[in-house]
Parts: sequence; C-alpha cells; structure tokens
Amino acid sequence: MIERAAAVIREAEVFVITAGAGMGVDSGLPDFRGDHGFWQAYPAYAQLGLSFAECATPQHFIKDPHFAWGFYGHRTNLYRNTIPHDGFNIIKKWIEHNNAEYFVVTSNVDGQFQQAGYDEERMYEVHGSIHRLQCQARCNDRIWRNNEVFRIDESTMRAGDPLPRCLVCGKVCRPNILMFGDNSWLHNRTLKQNQAFDRFINNNSGRRIVVIEMGAGEAIPTIRKISERIGRKKNATVLRINPREPAISKPHMTMSCGALAGLKQIDELFFKKKKERSLCRCL
Repeated sequence: MIERAAAVIREAEVFVITAGAGMGVDSGLPDFRGDHGFWQAYPAYAQLGLSFAECATPQHFIKDPHFAWGFYGHRTNLYRNTIPHDGFNIIKKWIEHNNAEYFVVTSNVDGQFQQAGYDEERMYEVHGSIHRLQCQARCNDRIWRNNEVFRIDESTMRAGDPLPRCLVCGKVCRPNILMFGDNSWLHNRTLKQNQAFDRFINNNSGRRIVVIEMGAGEAIPTIRKISERIGRKKNATVLRINPREPAISKPHMTMSCGALAGLKQIDELFFKKKKERSLCRCL
C-alpha cells in the first residue's frame, strides 16, 4: 500500500490536501476527541463540567465575553505559538518536485497551513479561522485580521481586559469561526474560498489528482465527504491517513496511522525510487 501511495503521489499533477483535527496532533496541539481529551488539555473546564461544545458557542460572547475570549483567546495564543510539524513540509516538497497545482481544504481553524508557508489564496477553511474577527452582533459584514493580544488567567480560563471590539459598533467581537448553535457566523470569506476551490477542481478535472486526507474523523464528516466526492472523478485517487477511522472503499488507499508517520513512510519510498531510477540511467 505504501509503495502504491508513493507511486500515485509521484505521478500526481494536482494535489488536494484535506485535513481534520488529527492533522495538528503531531504539532503538539490538543486532541479534543471526547470530553476526556478536552478536559485533559483544559483542567479548568473539567472542574466546571463543561464540554468542548458547551464552550464553543456564540452565546458566551453576549452573556459572558470574558469567559468566551478566555476560551478562544487561549486557543489563539496556542495556535500562534505552535510550529507546524514536518509533514506540512513533506507535502510541499512533493508538490514542488512534481511542479504540481494544489489546494488545501481543512476543517481546522488554527491557520497551521498558512504558518507552514502554504498560499492563502489556495485555502478553503470550511469552519472559518481563529485568525479572523467579525462583529458578534453582525452590525456589518466586515471580516478582519485578529491581531489582538490576549491575557488569559489559566486558573479560571477568563480573559483580561481589553477585549477585542468591533471596528464599527464597538461591541465585543468574536472569531470568524462556525461554532455550535451558531446563527451569527459571517460565512462570506469561506464562501469565496469555496468558490475558488470549485473553480480549481473544474479547471483541473482532466488531470491526475491525488487527495491526501489526514486526521479527518467520522464525527463531523465534512472533510471525508469532500475527499470522497473528489475521489469519484475518473483521474482522482484518495489516500486516507487516519489512526482510528481509516476505512475507505477501493480503489482508494488507506493508512492506519497518524499524519506525520504516514507522510514520512511515503516520503522514504518517494525519493528512494527516484534515486533508483537515476542509478539505472547512470549504469
């Protein structure tokens, strides 16, 4: 399977990189799978008995904005300070080697692909980004960069003043992220990304496409469905890398491991075969 994956990637003309929450685990980001994983990362919320879904709601920005920004401000600081793992660079190396086109589709809001040097214009962030802000009251349709500085009391997970404010009405603003029970998310930025991705797929539909899917689970299957939809195209092959839920129908491929481990295994064969071919030509 690994040899076939390396061969498909070696011949790819187009890369679609699809990623869920598992992509960030190898960078040291917390695994929020289930309450135990969330509470292990944030003991203060365990003491309050609050789940991830109960913290990640827009209502807190209205009722208790210091609590809301304690949750999202801490995550903003965490993502800013996290160095993307080497798997990001491995995929970039393959793209450059093949002189291929690429697009990234991710349900993550952490901005790790941009931090690893991927083009902002080749990004579809289906749930938005923590690095963008919007008015929580939707007094306007503006979405702007999150350049705020956050001071978080980690014993209570509450943010100190000043809190981020809307550039127009002055009320406390919120991240441009799709939350649970969210009716106020501004999706115009994500919609433009989606349209750009659709154009990309249409423009490259006749070329050899490889979809590299990493860390996308079944609980929120958005990323898996996008991978499988592209995989139905004639010249497309999906490689699903997932340690817990790796199943995918043939002729697509699967690896039951974490993103970084899988990418490293393929990378060893990718360049090993290249060296072998070069040696044969020399002989």
